[in-house]
Amino acid sequence: MRTAKDRLRHTILFELLGLVTVTPLAALILNKDMGRIGALAVAISLLAMATNYVFNLAFDHALVRMGRPVNVRPPWMRALHAVLFEATLMLITLPIVAWWLNMSLWQALATDVGFALFYLAYAYVYNWAYDRVFPMPSAVRIKAADR
Repeated sequence: MRTAKDRLRHTILFELLGLVTVTPLAALILNKDMGRIGALAVAISLLAMATNYVFNLAFDHALVRMGRPVNVRPPWMRALHAVLFEATLMLITLPIVAWWLNMSLWQALATDVGFALFYLAYAYVYNWAYDRVFPMPSAVRIKAADR
């Protein structure tokens, strides 16, 4: 499995690249002030980083419990991983988006779905590229206590 330091690097790079991409895009699409969208994006980014760390750790542990190697992730598994993460994050951020942008929950849901779709594609490409640049060890060692 990845080390805590590697997971932290993964999360920070993901969020920084995401913020640089999505903030101007959201301000343009929603016709909102860049500062307001930027503040919301940073808040959601911080929530996403914490959620990402816990979610990815749980996902890797689930793979180990199922007897699957954590360093082999076919496209269907990457897609499942991205969809589950975005659904989890959306449940957390929906009330925040509605409140901060003064929207109904339905409007916030539509907004969240649009950007979740963006992040689904982004997460898939980012994680594929990250695994190429920073590959996981080929052998996973499982402690006897973890079995």
